[in-house]
Amino acid sequence: MGVSDLGSIKNPGYFMFLNAKTVHFANASANACIDEPSSGLLYSRHSSKPSTGHSMGSFQFCLLGSGSSGNAALLVSDTARILIDNGFSLKQLKERMAMLGESISRLDAVFITHEHADHVRGVGVLARALNLPVFMTAGTCESLPITVGDIPNPVIFEAGDRIRIGNLEVASFSVPHDAADPVSFTVSCNGCKVGFATDFGKPSQLIKTRLSGSNALVIESNYCPDMLRTGHYPPQVQQRIRSRIGHLSNQDMCALLDSLWHETLRTVVLMHISENNNRPELAHAMAAQALRGRNVRLFVATQDTPTPVFEVDT
Repeated sequence: MGVSDLGSIKNPGYFMFLNAKTVHFANASANACIDEPSSGLLYSRHSSKPSTGHSMGSFQFCLLGSGSSGNAALLVSDTARILIDNGFSLKQLKERMAMLGESISRLDAVFITHEHADHVRGVGVLARALNLPVFMTAGTCESLPITVGDIPNPVIFEAGDRIRIGNLEVASFSVPHDAADPVSFTVSCNGCKVGFATDFGKPSQLIKTRLSGSNALVIESNYCPDMLRTGHYPPQVQQRIRSRIGHLSNQDMCALLDSLWHETLRTVVLMHISENNNRPELAHAMAAQALRGRNVRLFVATQDTPTPVFEVDT
């Protein structure tokens, strides 16, 4: 892939392509390094971000909010801070991070799963305010809503690429969803892994393979089939939600959770709960039943407030 392939993408001169098996971005005062590069233009970032007395450290994560009005996840290690998606305004993001003792000024990068507004609404303003690198596929970048505006420092990767920010390794993989080129991620640090299983209709074998061995799972439990069927959504919307490229139902979540359980799965966070077609307590009860009393922390993320901060451990 090259810049000439981008066609109508805004500001193509700013795009950097990661044609490498693993790309490393060091923060603090270290320079970026790239493992096993092939041909193409490569991106590097040099940053130095002082401590602000933050409350998060080690390898931890928090969902800043989840639902149809906005999604964002913060992942933190002792050397890096990244967001996965940002569907919140800059004001909302600042407020939610401040609840955790965090500041947007310490962010190192944003990773985007796909272009739907509840995942990208606040990405442009944030990227322009901090000149943050925004990692996304070419299809996602081409399809961003016009309201996002310019992204001054976009970084284009392909599904399957692995990118290192400090000591966080972000691995991408394709998912089936009604978007241009959607991906999801696992994030690993010091032998521990968080897997994101959200915004796809049916879990492929690839998805299960990439999520296997996760010590923490963030998993969608979008709708109850009965509530969707008897609700006010028109038939074509119901069909899209239930389809392979739609969303996971409570039953789908339970089946995926059961298939991914292993002895060192410690935390499960349910996300993207539909306000109209699901109930948090129903999703929680079904997940608890699927876990069958195993020693796993189970939590449901909501739209209005951040989740607790979860330590990722084995």
